Amino acid sequence: MFLALRQGLADPQHRLLADALAGLTVGVIALPLSMALAIAAGVPPQHGLYTAIVGGILIALCGGSRFNISGPTAAFVVILLPITAQYGLGGLLLAGMLSGGILIVMGVLRLGSLIAVVPYPVTVGFTSGIGAVIGALQLRDLLGLELHPGGPDFVDYIVALAGSLHDARPTEMLIGGLTLAAVLLWQKRRSPIPSHLVGLAVGVLAALVLERLDPAFSVATIGTRFHYEIGGIAGNGVPPLPPHWVWPWQLPDANGNPIGISVPLLKSLLPPALAIAMLGALESLLCATVADGMTGTRHDPNDELIGQGIGNVVVPFLGGIPATAALARTAANVRAGARSPVSAVVHGVFLLVALVALAPLLARIPMASMAALLFVVAWNMSEVHHFRRILRIAPRGDCATLLCCFTLTVLVNMEVAVAVGMTLAALVFIRRTIELTGSRLIESHAHEHAASLPPGVVIYDVNGPLFFGVAQKALAGLARLRGEIRVVILDLSDVTMMDMTAIVALESIVEDLQERGIFLIVSGLSPRILRKLERTAVREADGVLAFAGDIDAAVGVARGVTV
Repeated sequence: MFLALRQGLADPQHRLLADALAGLTVGVIALPLSMALAIAAGVPPQHGLYTAIVGGILIALCGGSRFNISGPTAAFVVILLPITAQYGLGGLLLAGMLSGGILIVMGVLRLGSLIAVVPYPVTVGFTSGIGAVIGALQLRDLLGLELHPGGPDFVDYIVALAGSLHDARPTEMLIGGLTLAAVLLWQKRRSPIPSHLVGLAVGVLAALVLERLDPAFSVATIGTRFHYEIGGIAGNGVPPLPPHWVWPWQLPDANGNPIGISVPLLKSLLPPALAIAMLGALESLLCATVADGMTGTRHDPNDELIGQGIGNVVVPFLGGIPATAALARTAANVRAGARSPVSAVVHGVFLLVALVALAPLLARIPMASMAALLFVVAWNMSEVHHFRRILRIAPRGDCATLLCCFTLTVLVNMEVAVAVGMTLAALVFIRRTIELTGSRLIESHAHEHAASLPPGVVIYDVNGPLFFGVAQKALAGLARLRGEIRVVILDLSDVTMMDMTAIVALESIVEDLQERGIFLIVSGLSPRILRKLERTAVREADGVLAFAGDIDAAVGVARGVTV
């Protein structure tokens, strides 16, 4: 578990310096993003910082990737916001704790490799949908509207937003626009200074200048939006305190009362916790794979799931929301020269120092600037170019899966979108596999062995997998054989798999041919399928059924039967 960390300490002259610089670079990027993503999830910004500090350090030390940087991510927003709206902060932390337990179980059961089976159209569909939802939710603060930050019904939110456009505040729009322009323009410079930091600096300076020009000017900031109380003393913005121990079930629900803990509550939180775990597994393993491609290393997917699980179990007790690896921060970590998980530790320590030392400055960040920052994140996450490319070149079944996942993510929720998308993708796969499986009765002129066969012997050839979607159709021709047929050679040399439906269909065919006095020779079976059949009713029997290794052996058996 700590092998990569020890490797990072092996050469302090080079590795530690590279990791320290990389950690500081990623820490600067993570500072505003962590707060913005917590706000987007419906909780105060300090909980995002707690997540990045505790989760970033703990997951790096316990996980299976040397380069992943974990913390709050944009992918979680569409799952976490409805949980916060319905169950409050306490329910959100309990859901995160449950998801951590699920991730640990997935890692112990070695399910890390199964995450790779999620089809590409499904992944692009729900990530694009998440990007669209996050971008739409930022319009509230970009326009300075007084609306609820979001809830379970996205359509209602859009309707309310459209009805409030006449109340948009020009000053908020100006600050958000300046921040957005600064981020986009700075990205073109390819400067080592993160564009998000430059954008926020422009937003803060713009707010200060407007305030100096007009003392009556006011703009929503982190300090005016969020408040805290420490030892009976109230404050605004982010509390200048490190993460501290809390009991999640003592935190408030949506009504401001301690949420408590009960079996019905845990049962109601289990579906969203499962969605958090599945998305967290997908995101973290995708990040690890990308990091491997950039560095030429290999991660352990199961250890990574266990590390993510441990982090998400512990983080709620220190006030953190669900965490997973963040692709942009992980890529920045690698590009900055990281060598080991030490960079993630430095990133967490930097955020801790910034939280304690810079809390008054963080309180002055305009909410419109935070919204502009998240708007850029949402656009990058929407993967518009991949979305268009699939629609342009992919088969219709994949296009339908993509559009279905995208629409359901936006209008319903991500859990339904992924479930329906995986079902559609499975049906498309089954249909394509059925099309690959064929069967035919070979005429004497169409096969090198068929011409020399004695009268009354035919070859029936099956190509492709035999499973529930195709078995009956592929074997149906055996039931329509002419009356003069005495022996059938069933050539299964091109059959790659056979499920229980195919076995039952073959048993039925054997019984039918036996009643008609037709001898069946099954040839070309792989050892695995042969062992499977020997445990069923499809067994060799004199005058009924024989197994042959290949078509030559089957022809020899047929000649012996017909003599």
